[in-house]
Amino acid sequence: MKYTASLVKLNIDEQIAQRRKEALDRGIPVADDETLQFLLLVLEMKCPVRILEIGTAVGLSGVAMLKTCPNARLTTMELEEDRYIEAKKNFSDFGVEDRVTAYLGDAAEILSMMDGEYDFVFLDGPKAQYEKYLFDLKRLMKRGAVLFSDDVLLYGWVSGEEPTPQKRHSIVDKIRSYLEVITADKDFITSVLNVGDGVALSVYNKQE
Repeated sequence: MKYTASLVKLNIDEQIAQRRKEALDRGIPVADDETLQFLLLVLEMKCPVRILEIGTAVGLSGVAMLKTCPNARLTTMELEEDRYIEAKKNFSDFGVEDRVTAYLGDAAEILSMMDGEYDFVFLDGPKAQYEKYLFDLKRLMKRGAVLFSDDVLLYGWVSGEEPTPQKRHSIVDKIRSYLEVITADKDFITSVLNVGDGVALSVYNKQE
């Protein structure tokens, strides 16, 4: 464990923490403690009203975000039906279902049909698709909105700190392309941070 991760003292509801542990034990890709801590810190500072999440998983990050932002509403989307069903149950169990709009399906298709303005985006879906989502995300983000892209260093493969397995070169190339595009985009101010498995934190500074 890296030193900064050892300092994380995640302050979340004990029931959420227990369900996160159970999900991890089942191999469900929930955000690690360091990433979730940083995500909730950014949310506390931003205080968003409309949150967009790509990659619901079983809904536990969504629950934590809504508990941190009691005035916010969440729109979230998940490709796998079993996770979507479990997420809906978690939203109900934690009493936030009335603040959630959950979609089952391919995020690229759903995003293309959406409108409205969001002030926070948690991008945690299929990593190879991040760049594909960007056009619609920009259309849906208001000026000053935050885009929090998770897992952008992917086990150190993207940064070159760890050798990339032969079967993973394609996804690494796609994540690198996404990072090159978003860091060069003058509509964003972006920093790539070695938090968890890598976070790209971007503020949408849309050019008029």
